[in-house]
Amino acid sequence: MSAPSLHLASTSPRRKEILEALGLSFSAAGVDVDEQCIEGEPAEVMVLRLAEAKARAARVDGPRIVLAADTAVVLDDDIFGKPQDKAAALDMLARLSGRTHSVLTGVAVHSAQGIRTALSKTEVRFREIGPDEALAYWQSGEPCDKAGAYAIQGRGGVFVEAISGSYSGVVGLPVFETAQLLREAGLRVL
Repeated sequence: MSAPSLHLASTSPRRKEILEALGLSFSAAGVDVDEQCIEGEPAEVMVLRLAEAKARAARVDGPRIVLAADTAVVLDDDIFGKPQDKAAALDMLARLSGRTHSVLTGVAVHSAQGIRTALSKTEVRFREIGPDEALAYWQSGEPCDKAGAYAIQGRGGVFVEAISGSYSGVVGLPVFETAQLLREAGLRVL
């Protein structure tokens, strides 16, 4: 049996689930890329740069297509990555409470044709979150490894009042943009 022609440069269970839902066969493994923001770098540029860096880091010679993504939550030009600890998560949730923020996901596909990228931008409106709710949510363990300290597809979805844009982009892999890039790379999607 031959190796899948698609490789996901990520260990994210959510990204894997999205590709599985599309019926794609793929391998997956994380890559070691410095995910620090460059001072003054706009969030849109950062997520595309990091997605491309991850795709390049995982690219091997041969027919394989490498898919990578990076997601950031942005409020008032501040980029919210994964919280470092409880205090950071509670601060993020307090700042997001009752406000609209952007979720940006950069997607990169590296193939024999070169590397192509796409950006998904979604506006997410949170309802007011009480301090006790934020603490209970932190204690659930869910926000620990999520950009912006929440998972829309999990318990964190109870905070979401409305979204405008790509739900799957908020989860971490926008289906429309991903499918388009994979088709351009020669992979059959549907």
